[in-house]
Formats: sequence, C-alpha cells, structure tokens
Amino acid sequence: MLTNNFNKTKIAIIGAGAVGATSAYVATLKNLASEIILIDVNESKEAGEVMDIDDGLCFVGTGCIKGADFEDARDADIIVITAGLAQKPDETRLDLVKKNSIILKSILKSIGKLKPTAILLLITNPVDILTYLAQEWSGLPKNQVFGSGTGLDTARLRTDLGYLLEVSPKNIDGYVMGEHGDSGFVAWSTVTIGGIPVNNIKTANKKILAKLETKIKKEAYEIINRKGATFYGISLVVSDIIEAILLNQHRIMPITSRITNYNGINNICIGAPAVIGRKGVEKIWPVQLNTEEKKKLKKSANILKGYLKEVL
Repeated sequence: MLTNNFNKTKIAIIGAGAVGATSAYVATLKNLASEIILIDVNESKEAGEVMDIDDGLCFVGTGCIKGADFEDARDADIIVITAGLAQKPDETRLDLVKKNSIILKSILKSIGKLKPTAILLLITNPVDILTYLAQEWSGLPKNQVFGSGTGLDTARLRTDLGYLLEVSPKNIDGYVMGEHGDSGFVAWSTVTIGGIPVNNIKTANKKILAKLETKIKKEAYEIINRKGATFYGISLVVSDIIEAILLNQHRIMPITSRITNYNGINNICIGAPAVIGRKGVEKIWPVQLNTEEKKKLKKSANILKGYLKEVL
C-alpha cells in the first residue's frame, strides 16, 4: 500500500466520461491520493460515477472521492484533463483540434488560477496540440504542463512485442515517438529486450516488425470500432504517470512536452522520452535516433505545427 507517501495529496480529474471515470477508479485502487475529486459539466453523470467508486472505498486506502466544481481544482496537486469530445470511428485525433481546444480553454478559465506547484496532465486528444495550448493558457511553468503523449502507444509496443517474442513486456524497453496519432512511429533503434537490441534478434526481422508497427497504429481505431472508446489502457498510463510524479521517481517516460533543439525539432509539443518527477518534466531524455527516425520525427512535428496554426 502506498498511502503513507500520498498523505494530504489531492488529485482533480476533469471529465467523468469513460477515460476520466476509469482513471479515477484506477487512482482509487492504487491509493494514489488522500482525496480525489471528479468534475464534469454533466453533474448527474459525475455524481453517479463518484457514488459507484465510493462504494468500494472500504477495500482501499484512498481517503475520499467526491464530485466537485471547477474552482475546487485550484488547490489540487495534480489536475488531469480528460474532458472533450471523443474520437469517432474513422475520425483521426487531429480532427478534434478546434472542438477540443475550445473546451480546454473553457475548462482552464472555469478553474481559474492554479496553485504554483500544481502539475497539469493532459489526456484529451489531440493531446500534443492541447498540451501546447495548455502551456500557453494555464499560467504554469511549461515543465509542469505535459501530456500522456505516446505512453499508450509505447505500452502497446511492449505488450505486442512481448507476445511475439514470448517474454514479459516488463523486460522490453523502447519508445513510440512523435504524434500520439497517425504520424507517430516506433523508434526501433531504442528498443531492447533484456538488454539486447531488437535488431539483433533473428525472430524479429524487419518485415515482422513493420507488421507489428502497423498493428500498433491501427489498434485504437479497431477498439473504437468495436466498443466505442478506449479507456482501460490509457487509465493505467495515467496512474503510472501520477505515481511517478508523486513519488518523485525520476522515471523516463514517453510523454508529450515542449521540445527545443531535439533531433532537429524546435518549439512543439510532441511525444518523446522525458524524466518525470515531482516538479513535472525534469529533462527531455536525449535518445539517439538514426537518420530515418529523425526524418519521421521531423515529419510528425511539421504535421502538428500545421494543425497548431489553426487554433493559435
């Protein structure tokens, strides 16, 4: 149990939809805070989710979970934003740019001034664009505002590669980088299995790895087509990031934050490994990409910059 490390810690989750409610549930199960508040414009939905989770508090160490108003998030240690319009079948994450940027601006205005040490964690898609906007609008230092980025994509990579090679995904390191979306890519030069570069493993040839990368990219669309939304995997990613922050773990995680002078990329929020601790993003981790991967990262950054122009 982790409760002693999280005394008097308050987490605010904005959005009581599938991702927000599930994130609140996972945070409760993992005892990540003494207080969790769930906020949504649909007060009935918010209240129902809180009541449902609250029924199980006797089995965990979390102090309380309750519904709240936007201004109640002002003194939260971590504010997780999941609210926004969901991605529909055959709709890309970038199609949501204008709609969800308006929602984000309204949320930040409704909350008001945040405590100086707060961490603002963006989950809503398109997460790279919204993270950039939140950094501009929140009033917090940029290192305290970041997004889940390619965390879920990287989790899919580790899981699927683990199935392929019949090893635990916990023994697989490496990253999906770039946009959390169609232009994201697996940086195969960073991938190792038990310390062995994936390119040195005979059963993982280029053809097999290319097929695996395609599967990873299409997985979100397949889930959405089958059940309407993805929320279990991303909620575990959210809890993992929160834990890294509150325990000051200095973990290297694939998140989205402002990139400057990084593999030829400047002034854009994009998925890349970063060291995460109590103060947020401590540094962007300087992974060495090969020439092809650098081109992919630059292409992804240029796509994001194009969409960003539409909302700035």
